[in-house]
Amino acid sequence: MSSTLRLALAQVPPQTGAPGPNLRTLDRLAAAASAAGADVLILPEMFLTGYVLGRAQTRALAEPSDGPSAQQVAAIAHKHDVAIIYGYPEQETTGRVFNAVAFIAPDGQRILNYRKLHYFGDVDAEQFDPPPLPAPAAESTTPELGEDAGEALPVVSWRGWRLGVAVCYDIEFPETARALAVKGADLICVPTANMENFDHVQQLLLPARALENQVYLAYANYCGQDSRFRYGGLSCLVGPDGAMVKSADRAEELVIGEVHRETLESSREQNPYLRDRRFDLVARADAPDWRTRT
Repeated sequence: MSSTLRLALAQVPPQTGAPGPNLRTLDRLAAAASAAGADVLILPEMFLTGYVLGRAQTRALAEPSDGPSAQQVAAIAHKHDVAIIYGYPEQETTGRVFNAVAFIAPDGQRILNYRKLHYFGDVDAEQFDPPPLPAPAAESTTPELGEDAGEALPVVSWRGWRLGVAVCYDIEFPETARALAVKGADLICVPTANMENFDHVQQLLLPARALENQVYLAYANYCGQDSRFRYGGLSCLVGPDGAMVKSADRAEELVIGEVHRETLESSREQNPYLRDRRFDLVARADAPDWRTRT
């Protein structure tokens, strides 16, 4: 168990296409993260192939969660003794393709695989299959948000910390972070591909998400541009008090920051939002959808 984790957030330009060049970049970044004493290296959304591919190329490059690229990532993690959280196009056994993130431990073992739940308009919809919905619990005796999150929002224990993952647009919905917090997350890692003109996410929304859920948030974004978008950078680590621990500007950077157990526990004592919630006011999953109302 560790009272402190050191994180490395990789803010890099996207490289669109086959994973080879990105795996070479990953090897370089992992070496730098390890040299900086980082425990975990967090990369942007769809890092292995770039985010904007189009449907045909996304399917051509998609791999299983234990495919050849995943094995190379595991080898890099082991080589540099650093955990790696990275985005990639996952091909399921049925042939469906998802916008996914894997968490690889320093020994090369995969300890988490997550599929993005909230698709950003046609950008995701045209490239990926519909995201899987959480499997409902057999019985739910309380309306506590997070009860029915199932395996769609996994939280894992690693080195004494409870870690969850969200991808880009996911974190812009309050239910995502709250469900992870209810499941015990201390740190939410967010690989992202946030474009310019959406700076409010880093400047306003992430501090609110961290504060209201009493968690650390680590947000790793692209900089530069691809064939369709210019990305906004501003990768950051936000503390449970909503304050910026570390942040980048618009350029390529490896952001190094730490999360501290003592800081987390102190903040939770001062801001007991999860303890003081009114469960009777939390919307149940079977509440009417506003889009179906007449």
